[in-house]
Amino acid sequence: MTRFLVVLTDVRPVDGVDRDERTVPERRRQVVGASSREAADRIAGAFMALGMVRAGRQRVKVIAVGRRHSHD
Repeated sequence: MTRFLVVLTDVRPVDGVDRDERTVPERRRQVVGASSREAADRIAGAFMALGMVRAGRQRVKVIAVGRRHSHD
């Protein structure tokens, strides 16, 4: 089963330089783990209702972070 992170970040101003999240990620405000995509989507929806996200100053990202091994 894949795990997910829901990340609330500040939007970086455009400064003419290519954005590369791997070398210079946006500053994180909140990180929440979720065990299913549905749960991650519900958390992301709650973050998207925040005023700073609606104003375009913060953004919400849902990231798959790997597989969790289930023991049958």
